[in-house]
Amino acid sequence: MTARYVHLVRHGEAADGALTETGRRQAAATGDRLAALPIASLHHGPLPRAAETARIIASRLPGVPVRELDVCGDYVPPVGDRAALPRVFQDFLAEVTEEEYALGEALARAALARFARPAETETHELIVTHAFTVGWFVRDALDAPEPRWLGLNAVNCGLTTILYRPGRPPALMAFNEVSHL
Repeated sequence: MTARYVHLVRHGEAADGALTETGRRQAAATGDRLAALPIASLHHGPLPRAAETARIIASRLPGVPVRELDVCGDYVPPVGDRAALPRVFQDFLAEVTEEEYALGEALARAALARFARPAETETHELIVTHAFTVGWFVRDALDAPEPRWLGLNAVNCGLTTILYRPGRPPALMAFNEVSHL
C-alpha cells in the first residue's frame, strides 16, 4: 500500500442546475491547473452541474478515465442527533426527510470506504462533487465529529486535497485552494 491523493473539486458556478458562463470558465481553469498533476481517474456525481464541470476538466486531462458515481453526488452526510445541533443548522436541515438522511448516510460512508484510504500504488484521483461531500471528506480527514461537515463551505471549483498513506492519519494538504481562478 502507498499514497493516495484525493483531489476534491466542487462543481463550477451554476444557476438552475446548469453551469453559468462563469462556471464553465472556472471548470476550464481548474482543468488547466490539474493538468500538471498525474491524475489517474476522474469521478463525478450524477447531477448536471457536476457532470458538466467534470467534462470540461476532463477535456484538459487527455486519457484520464471519467466515471459517474453516486457516492460523488449531492447528498446530506450524517449529522448525528439533529436536536443537538445549533439552531441555525437545525433550520438549514429542516426540510431533509428521514429517507434523504438514510440515503445520505449510506452514500457518505460508501464514499469514504471507496476513496479515504491508501492505494495499492501511488495515485492521484479527482472527484468533482458538491459542497457537502467536500465537507464530509475534510471532516473525516480531521477526525472531527460527524456534524462538523456543516459549515465547511467549499467554493465553486476550489481544490481540496487529502493525502492518505499507510500507517498515518490522513493529511489535509489544501482546502478551497483557488489560485487557479
